[in-house]
Amino acid sequence: MARPEFTISVVARYLPEQSAPEQQAYAFSYSVTIVNSGDVPAQLIGRHWLITDASGARQEVRGLGVIGQQPLLQPGEQFEYQSWARIAAPRGQMQGSYFCMSADAQAFEAAIPPFELSQHSALH
Repeated sequence: MARPEFTISVVARYLPEQSAPEQQAYAFSYSVTIVNSGDVPAQLIGRHWLITDASGARQEVRGLGVIGQQPLLQPGEQFEYQSWARIAAPRGQMQGSYFCMSADAQAFEAAIPPFELSQHSALH
């Protein structure tokens, strides 16, 4: 049986020019690479993010696609995109999952591993 699978990696970076620490607004960009590591074509349909800052505040984001797209990836293909988030503390964490569908109509979730948002360094 065909095995659908996406592998996700993320690199985050602090955006001082978009941040206002005196107003507790810290902006971060993140670059996501999605690789179809399975053996069937599959499409990213939706996203679910959990964003937590150091103060314990949580945001949950759900929606269709990423950056207005629902990429269809052949086995071995990759898709990269950049997005951003704003939190109320100089440190936080993001994690989540993508809802995906294989070409043979198998629904699956692709986990987005937790990654740090930090004003002082770019971690992944």
